[in-house]
Amino acid sequence: MGEASVKTLETRTDVSSPPVAESEVRTGSERALLTRLRSPRRPRIWFEVLLIAVSYWTYSLIRNAVPEQKAAALANADWIWNAERTLGIAVEQTVNHAVNSVTWLVVGMNYYYATLHFIVTIGVLVWIYRFHPGRYAATRLVLFATTGVALVGYYLYPLAPPRLMNGQDFVDTVLVHHTWGSMASGNLKHMSNQYAAMPSMHIGWSLWCGLTIFAVASAPWARILGLLYPAATLVVIVATANHFWLDAVGGMLCLAFGYSTSRAWFGSLPHQLPRHPEHAGPHPAAALLNRFRR
Repeated sequence: MGEASVKTLETRTDVSSPPVAESEVRTGSERALLTRLRSPRRPRIWFEVLLIAVSYWTYSLIRNAVPEQKAAALANADWIWNAERTLGIAVEQTVNHAVNSVTWLVVGMNYYYATLHFIVTIGVLVWIYRFHPGRYAATRLVLFATTGVALVGYYLYPLAPPRLMNGQDFVDTVLVHHTWGSMASGNLKHMSNQYAAMPSMHIGWSLWCGLTIFAVASAPWARILGLLYPAATLVVIVATANHFWLDAVGGMLCLAFGYSTSRAWFGSLPHQLPRHPEHAGPHPAAALLNRFRR
């Protein structure tokens, strides 16, 4: 009789314990994986070099694969130029002619346009990688998201730069002064889509550099230089007739999208993350590859 009572109690205990649903276990695992993916971790140099190289190659391939819709691009350029003149803000031609009259200045701007766009951007990436590894992934995501959304703009809104407009007397400073200053001028023009002027990634990338330096650098002079860099870039892209200044507005909007994407993923703006990441173990992707190898 005692045994029966014990069995009954055991049976009641077993029945009253709710089983853990498999879906709940799966949901918990997915949340843990997502948390690990969104946690800043120390970057690996070989992966970053490969990622940046592949990403830029893909960006260039897609940008140049966008059909060169010459008629639409010229029509859009005429519309922007007429709209600016109507509003009284069409300053590009005045700046272009004024700078073109000073040979040493315009030649310097041509080389600025051709080189610093890459040198400064890579330099800032390396600096953040080396001295602020906890903020690197979020900062890199801003740059990648900015560049990615710019590709949509190139496809949806083909735009000729001022130097290619018909009958507007803009000076193509690279051709006139025989300098290598633009992938879309001279002998290099066939290597780049000439009608992908909107948005301006010279502004998108330079402003990314400037804001990153301003937000993270401790030296006042470095922060000032960070802000001056995109301002100087705006003058250069207008003076060399490679962009309307409204193209710069497009670049700024793309950068805003990049920051929004990074904040949504990491939960904070890049400079608000810790300078050095906490040890988070191996990357989930690496752990998954190791599991398959077994």
